[in-house]
Amino acid sequence: MNRRNTPAKKMIMELLQAANSALSQERIEAEVKGVMDRVTIYRVLNRFCEDGVTHKILADDGKFYFALCHSCEEHNHAHDHFHFRCLGCEKVECLQEQVTFTLPDGYRLQNSSSWITGYCKSCA
Repeated sequence: MNRRNTPAKKMIMELLQAANSALSQERIEAEVKGVMDRVTIYRVLNRFCEDGVTHKILADDGKFYFALCHSCEEHNHAHDHFHFRCLGCEKVECLQEQVTFTLPDGYRLQNSSSWITGYCKSCA
């Protein structure tokens, strides 16, 4: 389905591209304060997820973060990777390094999401 490229979508996309890391809805709201309401932001972010433009990450702090998909294909839209949240600046990054583990016999992996918290290079 073709979707319209609205000013709200354009603004949120520009924020995500400029950030070069995952942003919380709360942070996006602060950046566009007075330009669009919370419901519009929520709808745009969820539409981006549905369209495979972003992925939504539930962090260990209970907030949802949104990150652009960089190497996703329509038939291979997986985000089984670790995420790093800096305790200093709150920056959230997708770690692209491959992490492997083995499940017990008889188990089948559907999805995995893991968090690492600590301090980034700038805050360490």
